[in-house]
Amino acid sequence: MHPSALPEEELLLDCQIKRQRRSGPGGQHRNKVETAIRILHQPTGLSAQASERRSQAENQKQAIERLRIQLALNFRNAEKGDELSPSELWQSRVQGGKVVVSPHHAVFAALLAEAMDQLLACNWDHKQAAERLGITSSQIIKFIKLEPEALKLLNQHRNEQGMKGLT
Repeated sequence: MHPSALPEEELLLDCQIKRQRRSGPGGQHRNKVETAIRILHQPTGLSAQASERRSQAENQKQAIERLRIQLALNFRNAEKGDELSPSELWQSRVQGGKVVVSPHHAVFAALLAEAMDQLLACNWDHKQAAERLGITSSQIIKFIKLEPEALKLLNQHRNEQGMKGLT
């Protein structure tokens, strides 16, 4: 299972959480209380942080969401040429050739990781990856665009392969 898809409790077992004080909006409360959160996923070295809220719990939730996205973008569970079948989660989110999910939904990062793994397995050919995932080629691009860093990363890999970037 991709680390971005792990239940929160399991994901946090591999993480180091650091609480910090930060300056900025929020008044005296923010300057006196360690509300900023930095989470380090030790096996990968990837990290995320959040400090925009006055609540430590809200910042931790935001930092976990950001860490999941970092894992989805930067940790691959596949190799070129792998024959990957869509997961049950993926299949449950595909309706009429479209992926139905909000970028703020809890499963978004897991779905993004699966799409990126499939793209890698297909040597960054979005048409082949879309076919394997049971969606149209325009829908995989639309889905990837929900996370701008994913589109940037996809285009970087496509350019390295001598392929045209996607918009």
